[in-house]
Amino acid sequence: MNPEIERRRTFAIISHPDAGKTTLTEKLLLFGGQIQVAGAVKSNKIKKTATSDWMEIEKQRGISVTTSVMEFDYHDYKVNILDTPGHQDFAEDTFRTLTAVDSCIIVVDGAKGVEAQTRKLMEVCRMRKTPVIIFINKMDREGKDPFDLLDELEEELRIKVRPFSWPINQGQRFKGVYNIYEQRLNLFQADKQRLQERIEVDVDSPQLDEMVGEEDARRLRDDLEMIEGVYPAIDDVAKGADNLYLQADTAPVFFGSALNNFGVQELLDCFVEIAPSPRPTQAEERLVSPEEDKFSGFIFKITANIDPNHRSCIAFCKVCSGRFQRNAPYLHVRQGKTLRFSSPTQFMAQRKSTIDEAWAGDIVGLPDNGTFKIGDTLTEGEKIHFRGLPSFSPELFKYIENADPMKTKQLEKGIAQLMDEGVAQLFVNQFNNRKIIGTVGQLQFEVIQYRLENEYNAKCRWEPLSLHKACWIECEPGHEAEYENFKKRKYQYMALDREGRDVFLADSGYVLTMAQQDFPHIHFHFTSEF
Repeated sequence: MNPEIERRRTFAIISHPDAGKTTLTEKLLLFGGQIQVAGAVKSNKIKKTATSDWMEIEKQRGISVTTSVMEFDYHDYKVNILDTPGHQDFAEDTFRTLTAVDSCIIVVDGAKGVEAQTRKLMEVCRMRKTPVIIFINKMDREGKDPFDLLDELEEELRIKVRPFSWPINQGQRFKGVYNIYEQRLNLFQADKQRLQERIEVDVDSPQLDEMVGEEDARRLRDDLEMIEGVYPAIDDVAKGADNLYLQADTAPVFFGSALNNFGVQELLDCFVEIAPSPRPTQAEERLVSPEEDKFSGFIFKITANIDPNHRSCIAFCKVCSGRFQRNAPYLHVRQGKTLRFSSPTQFMAQRKSTIDEAWAGDIVGLPDNGTFKIGDTLTEGEKIHFRGLPSFSPELFKYIENADPMKTKQLEKGIAQLMDEGVAQLFVNQFNNRKIIGTVGQLQFEVIQYRLENEYNAKCRWEPLSLHKACWIECEPGHEAEYENFKKRKYQYMALDREGRDVFLADSGYVLTMAQQDFPHIHFHFTSEF
């Protein structure tokens, strides 16, 4: 196998909001040597903000709004991290990101345990059979008993678990983490911004009693004995080509405190060793293997205004097979055009650097001036399509109105670029030609308004609109008359999406059910892929 592909590790960090994804990402970058001092997501003492939260609105709110892509070298491995938003209003961005990774790290808050959003994201991982590692964070605060947490993980996430590290006490008395995978104890001093030397101790040595106290040492030995008796052997989970972790059957669990750098290095060392290198990707036509000679890849995300000084969009392309080369001709399958890229980039959140080549598993930023849509495929000439990047039917709707008539052009450009990102969907009502924005969550409206004003210098105002759901409609062949009749009867509730497809805006669940009964030959779809 190609050594370049073999050393790639591409993964997403996912969790419920506030479990500590972005803080964990900062610490991984610290170990990777990409940053010298870790920033904080929200802190008054540390004046540097987190690297991956680069948008103005993210710094103010202390939440991630968009997925950030970061890459670094660690030992002999090339690590690509995608830090995703945890907030459910941005779940669509996170679902799409999961199509571009080979494994996941799920972050769980030690005090709160498994929360709603974590369960949803785990469902997506289970559907795609993505291997997961669980990191239980915030052990420096009082929380649940570690054994209770393991039971809760098995029950709520419906996956078997195996501890790979174990905390020594918690809250005020938290002293460090014992690394079961490497069978040694690492004690750290708490430091939020810099790395510390670790002290290595053997579990059975009397030195342990001196360092953590007799009671904690005795309890640690008892716990470890119990773990060995109850959970599957570490070798079954992590060793061998067909182990339980790679089959997405069992999740290794690590404990620690990302804020204080406890337990993060154990996680990273074990992760690069056992996580899968790039795996084959299913296209509509066939299974695409990463070792193929010819390049192929798909666009899973588009970001407008990564650099506020240049109003450019960047399309993120996941390389599925072969080697991507700068200035080589590639086929854009949907448009049938050949394109060349003179400045493909790799990312460190907002900082980017031009690259000459990339291998399967890497994520490449391609400059985009409206040529790409989410889900587009690039190849060396073969016509294949990668699927699995749907837009979901929005649940909240508002009319968008121009609040400053002098800035009409800026507003239109802003809306077009933000809709390309897939943050929300735009529909035009055929009855009165008004623009309607549909989103999955309330917070999206605030983000759109904020970004239009700060990035495009355009002001908008929202007008309320009460709708139940938007559905894409199509009719069975031979029933065109029924379709036209439906469109006439529902004239006020018909709209077009950006592709010019018909969309029915149902104002209540009852109306939708009646329409489905009255017009049996019309199909109503709730995702844009059909």
